[in-house]
Amino acid sequence: MPIHYEKDDHVVRVTIDRPPRNALDMYHFRDLAQAWRAFKDDEDAWVAIITGTGESFCVGADLKTFIPQVTALQKEIAAGGVKEIDGCRLSDSTYAVLRNVKLYKPIIAAVNGFCVAGGMEMLGGVDIRIACPEASFAVMEPKRGLFAGGGTTVRLPRQIPFPQAMEFLLCADRIPAQRALEMGLINQVVPGDELLDAAYTMARRITVNAPLAVQATKESVLRGLALPLDEAYKVEQEIGHGVFMTEDAKEGPKAFAEKREPVWQAK
Repeated sequence: MPIHYEKDDHVVRVTIDRPPRNALDMYHFRDLAQAWRAFKDDEDAWVAIITGTGESFCVGADLKTFIPQVTALQKEIAAGGVKEIDGCRLSDSTYAVLRNVKLYKPIIAAVNGFCVAGGMEMLGGVDIRIACPEASFAVMEPKRGLFAGGGTTVRLPRQIPFPQAMEFLLCADRIPAQRALEMGLINQVVPGDELLDAAYTMARRITVNAPLAVQATKESVLRGLALPLDEAYKVEQEIGHGVFMTEDAKEGPKAFAEKREPVWQAK
């Protein structure tokens, strides 16, 4: 199976495995979307790590299969007349790259190599990004006469300084991991043989916290970014009320008073 899904103690690892570059066709977009849905629906899964095999994280859509299929039907797709190709929903391709997906559980990217095109689009939907020194990043669609429609033109200017985002998007050049770190695109650069360990360490730093409080925090951030400030404060307050009504909100202070580690129930 080209998309591997594994879970260990509240942490899910999703691995893209389609040599040589982890390019995705309709079937792989479908399987990746299914992995995200499985993570979203599993109450015992609190954090996800996404990575790739070999020397590539993900290079997005397969230029030999997926792109020609979509280009040939673009008029019909734009008119809403085509919902599926080869039995796969077109919406799976956008869900796979986390475009406009209401998934409030934390996601960590362990970027092991090329992160370009759709891989870079997906990175925009990831919360924490760790890369090896050999990793590189780009949205190169303009170099092919194409358009990056997976969310990067919307998300990137909200995530890093505007001039940096525009240089990245308009020049469409591939940038190395160290430059990505300087731009604020990623959190850490670690040696390749330490990449997954670093991702799991980050995941464990998150899973020691109450899962519903963590998810509510991410939800407040993402929803708030799309709203004027006064409305964002109202959303924050609404979400906060929900957290204070949980059993975990009782357990946290109780564990602190009893000088012990809390036992989260995600309730």
